[in-house]
Amino acid sequence: MSDRDGGNGFLWFLTGLGIGAAIGVLYAPKSGRETRDTLLEKAEEGRDLVKERADRARRQAEQWMDKGKEVVAQQKDQFRSAIDAGRQAYREATSDAQAKP
Repeated sequence: MSDRDGGNGFLWFLTGLGIGAAIGVLYAPKSGRETRDTLLEKAEEGRDLVKERADRARRQAEQWMDKGKEVVAQQKDQFRSAIDAGRQAYREATSDAQAKP
């Protein structure tokens, strides 16, 4: 399963959870108060699950961002080194050409 399907699967999970809760209310042998308490508990579980997934996604995005910054910094250092080496080679080549009459 790819990462893109994960979000879609989660929506299907929430849809199934809602349908299951509705069917449970229709066929529940519990009193109205007990049913409301159960629904409230399930809603809180769903909220906690969504919060947990959002936190996990945020942490993953932060990790990717940090890694991206790290790669960019490395590339900048390599580019600067290449420029410095090119400048040094140019200086040496021009000083050698001036030294030869």
